Amino acid sequence: MGLMTLQEVADYLRVTTKTIYRLLEKGDIPARKVGRQWRFDKASIDVWLYQSSVKMAANILIIDDDEAICSLFKDTLEESGHIVTTVNESSKGLELVKNQDYDLVFLDLKMPIMDGAELFRQIRLAKPKLPVTIITGYPDSDLMMNALTHGPLGVMGKPFSGSDILAAVDNYLRFGMSTK
Repeated sequence: MGLMTLQEVADYLRVTTKTIYRLLEKGDIPARKVGRQWRFDKASIDVWLYQSSVKMAANILIIDDDEAICSLFKDTLEESGHIVTTVNESSKGLELVKNQDYDLVFLDLKMPIMDGAELFRQIRLAKPKLPVTIITGYPDSDLMMNALTHGPLGVMGKPFSGSDILAAVDNYLRFGMSTK
């Protein structure tokens, strides 16, 4: 593929061009100017991705009533060196959020007793800056719309794979931690 444009590298990394410009300003992404345009060598970007993901480990909480989903997250993320805690009840998840420090929370939208939208609201009250990604098979539901009223969040649609989980965490670590 050789050299990529700014838009192509943004698409490749699954981020906005604004994020790429921010990385360029800080000198955090390998790039060179060709004329007046930025160009990115795909091989250099791949090395940069690998190096930046290797050196960052996160403390991640998964709140989902489905044991298979918890296991998928735990196995996938621990293999990449992350610290992972899984719980299958909203109340236990909220208690952990209040009493421990996490870098990132993945939260199922459809949960028994306390749904994900209400749990997200309570997490926002306890830790307003804690990044939360909602896991849902119902991205257009009223429950999802309710969750969105409580502040910014990530959304991860079901079904997903281990590589989708890693991409979500890697993007957060690369682009989200600098805002903490």
